[in-house]
Parts: sequence; C-alpha cells; structure tokens
Amino acid sequence: MSQQPVNEPETTHFGYENVPVTDKQHKVAEVFHSVAQKYDIMNDLMSGGIHRLWKRFTIEMSGVRKGHKVLDLAGGTGDLAALFSPKVGDEGQIILADINESMLKVGRDRMIDRGLCNNIQFSQVNAECLPFANNTFDCVTMAFGLRNVTNKQQALESMYRIIKPGGRLLVLEFSKPIYTWLNKIYDQYSFHLLPKFGKWVTGDEDSYRYLAESIRMHPDQETLKNMFSDAGFEDCEYHNLTGGIVALHRGFKY
Repeated sequence: MSQQPVNEPETTHFGYENVPVTDKQHKVAEVFHSVAQKYDIMNDLMSGGIHRLWKRFTIEMSGVRKGHKVLDLAGGTGDLAALFSPKVGDEGQIILADINESMLKVGRDRMIDRGLCNNIQFSQVNAECLPFANNTFDCVTMAFGLRNVTNKQQALESMYRIIKPGGRLLVLEFSKPIYTWLNKIYDQYSFHLLPKFGKWVTGDEDSYRYLAESIRMHPDQETLKNMFSDAGFEDCEYHNLTGGIVALHRGFKY
C-alpha cells in the first residue's frame, strides 16, 4: 500500500520567523502583554511624538461627525478613541476594541481617568471575525494593528461587512519609505536603535525586534490598496506620511 502524504501545517510569518498559523495569534499576544504598560511611552520615543500627528490626520480624513458610530480596532491605549469621542458627541458611540486583554485594560483605564466613558464602550475582538451585525458602523479605524493580523484579507472583508453603506475604513500602518536614502536610515534605526530603546524602557528587546521585522513583512502601499479593493472597498487611496514610513489607507463602502 502506498503511504498517504502527510499535510504540512500551514505557516505564516511572525516577524522573519515562519510559525504555524495557529501559533501567531498567541505569539503576538505575548508581545503586547509584555509592552502594554509602557506602550505609550515607547510610541513617543520611537516616533519623536510624530505618531500623534499621524493619528490627528487620520481623524481629519475620517469624516466622522455628531451621532456617528465608530469602531476603533486594535485601539490599544485609546489615542484615536479619545480624539473621536468629542466628534461623535453624546448621541454617537465609539467602540474601543482590541484582541489583547492587557492593551484593552490600559485603554479602558485611560478613558476612565480622562472621563471619556460617556460614549466609549470596550470590546475584546478578533479583527478576522468581528462579532457585529452587518452595516453597523459609519467608520472603522485600525492604527498600527493590521500588520499583526494573521489573515489580513479576511480581516478587511470582515470590516467591510460591518460598515454601513456610505461609510469608510481607515488603516494607519507602518509602510515602505519612498526614498532610498530614508530607507537606509530607517533600517539602521529599526534594527539597531529600536530594540535597545525597547530593552531600556520596557525590559523587552525581543518584542521591538519583532516590531521592526513585522513592518518589513507588511504589504507595501500599492499591495494594501489592492487588498482594500479585493475586500469590496471603492475609491481606495493612500497618503504617505513622513516619507512613507507610515501610510494612511482609506476605502469607502457604497
């Protein structure tokens, strides 16, 4: 009798490492459990505070107004949710969502401390299978979270399903620098200085090495734009920020 071929487990990337698909979510969770308490400090150090400008630009491009319902995926410590809160007002609603319990707890504590819970709710969710009804949200945002998702296309399709007709998705994410000289400087910074910052501030060098690697494995601007289109979004576009180190992608559901 001939032997039946043994199916190899499906793999995906965790930074530069190939891991079984079933392991990635757990590994990413470990990264964010480790850095949750110092996440905001590291964001300011890593970007020189520029991440706050990137997020404000995202808010400006969202078109969100009074009464809107917004889902902030991978919302972490709540930077976008806090900015959206006054825009939607008491008649609107923000759901600050994250797959990671530690990050969500930090975000919830921050919102309570700032008195912003009148129109913000919290939900632990997986972006690949969102537990919301079809056509629920006027806007969905995801800042610096998509690169950590195992099946990015499935996540984009899940987001499309829950956005109302006329609504939009905005994904703010690290991307590919558009200048050769900047790319070289960025590589030096990412692989040499960034892990040292991580070790100094959080005591965790490996998580920030993963961060640098995960950025390099993330789809470039045009590829991600095409993924938006494949998920059903229309009028898809992106804006390069800080020379393409970060890009804001936007797509509409009609």
